[in-house]
Amino acid sequence: MGDAPGAYEDGGWGLGVGMKARRVTSAALVLSVVAAVQPVAAGEPRAVIELFTSQGCSSCPAADKLLGELSKDNSLITLSLPVDYWDYLGWKDTLALHGHSMRERAYANARGDREVYTPQVVIDGIKPVVGSDKAAIEKAIQQARQKASPLLLPVTLAVDDKQVTVSVPAALDDHRSAEVWLCPVTHKITVSVERGENSGHTLTYYNVVRGWVKLGDWDGTAQKFSVPRADVAKDGINSLAVFVQSGVATKPGVMLGAAKADLQ
Repeated sequence: MGDAPGAYEDGGWGLGVGMKARRVTSAALVLSVVAAVQPVAAGEPRAVIELFTSQGCSSCPAADKLLGELSKDNSLITLSLPVDYWDYLGWKDTLALHGHSMRERAYANARGDREVYTPQVVIDGIKPVVGSDKAAIEKAIQQARQKASPLLLPVTLAVDDKQVTVSVPAALDDHRSAEVWLCPVTHKITVSVERGENSGHTLTYYNVVRGWVKLGDWDGTAQKFSVPRADVAKDGINSLAVFVQSGVATKPGVMLGAAKADLQ
């Protein structure tokens, strides 16, 4: 489906839930020397896949199912970002965040193509493809790694009983400025759609982003960021994803590093 008139509005992102994060600077982080292009080591993310989807889009269920399949690959960080710009068609998406619509539009503006549609996947913050096309997604992952060298920054995400800590090492290349975002994620949500294009269907969504917390700005030095676990590990949250992304929220760029952690 295509873009909806008036889907994007100026103003705040409306992504978070009023959480305040704390940053702790550390000079003790170990710096690893990494080649500009390298194979993925065990435990390192191969790609970040963001799926922009909607319960009001008849083309989306195939993409939602594919994301569920891709989520079984531990080398991928897969995220479902339900948008709200199709709500006017007769069904209000029960999982949508307006900030997701704004994020998709920000990507399109940053690329300069203004292509906003569902289902759309964005790979590593830079490569858009149709969300139901598995071959195109895999090709985009390879192209991103060859051309932009994303995810070379070895970010770590640690969770204990009291807090969530994200460690970002010193810059490994020319990228020395980025934003650090933390996303609470629900692994699986099933929704019965009563109206609109998917009326009468029961749809399942995987790795649904339920909020956004900006931990801070990374300046190229070794840093640590933390937030109380109780602020992000709410009921229904199964895991956390973190990414260090160049640019700013209104003009996002390549993903420099990312990590995920399940909550026990």
